[in-house]
Amino acid sequence: MDDRINTLQETLEEITLTLRARKDRGKPADYIPPLAHVSPDHFGIAVALTDNRTFMAGEADLPFSIQSISKVFTLTLALGMHGDALWRRVGREPSGDAFNSIVLLEQEKGIPRNPFINPGALVVADALLARARAPRETIGEILRFLRFIADDDTISADPAVARAEKATGFRNAALANYLHSWGNLRNDPDHVLGVYFHHCAVTMSCLQLARAGLYLANGGRNPATGRSVVSPERARRINALMMTCGHYDGSGDFAYRVGLPGKSGVGGGILAVVPGVASIAVWSPGLNANGNSHLGAEALEMLSHRMGWSVF
Repeated sequence: MDDRINTLQETLEEITLTLRARKDRGKPADYIPPLAHVSPDHFGIAVALTDNRTFMAGEADLPFSIQSISKVFTLTLALGMHGDALWRRVGREPSGDAFNSIVLLEQEKGIPRNPFINPGALVVADALLARARAPRETIGEILRFLRFIADDDTISADPAVARAEKATGFRNAALANYLHSWGNLRNDPDHVLGVYFHHCAVTMSCLQLARAGLYLANGGRNPATGRSVVSPERARRINALMMTCGHYDGSGDFAYRVGLPGKSGVGGGILAVVPGVASIAVWSPGLNANGNSHLGAEALEMLSHRMGWSVF
């Protein structure tokens, strides 16, 4: 493994060079206008090791909209607040359906399959609102947490993206109201949606995102500060959910090809975790049919294979 680590920078540069030449890059999300205008030519990748060394290639320092990757961090916060009681309101099973589907939610009486599909993330946002007086306080708490785990006070949410999310978020509004009708949202649906839209609008670079994910690779402890973020057991369980549910109805294929816990976002980013070794962030805005980064998943497959990082 040490020999492979010594060639990690070279490996990242080779992967970046290879994928930059690809013509089939997928298509950026077109239902949120600010994302639709992002060029699919962008590509960045960063690796943060548990010994605090970082490696990057491409546009790894260019901020992008992390979208649903933020659900990993809001889940971490909600579990810290409510513990395992959260699982009475949201499940831990793959959905097999699109991330914004209402079908299973109707069949299962308002209990979302997992916290990474949109209705599950709305329940998590509602849980975070439990101790706040207003959505603004909850949004601030999420940003403080992200700045803490990434050790970077510049992380913020893009207000233009949040506004666009609200303007086009009719399905999410329907999901929130449906959850409310079953008693599984305890706050005003508009307040819950405000929190959800803003945490999806957080912008981070690959380097910031890789650093933010290190606590999941390091047994729940932030290696930069030495401070505990979650227990080792909770870190393992979040990783398990990322493996089984982190890519929606493409989660099985990602596990088969990459073999790492991961969470995608429709901004084209993917956060992946090599337990005990590293946190990886990749960004390529073009998406595949499942709404996951087309070249991002390919980059992670190449990196996992070359480094021997698959957990299987």
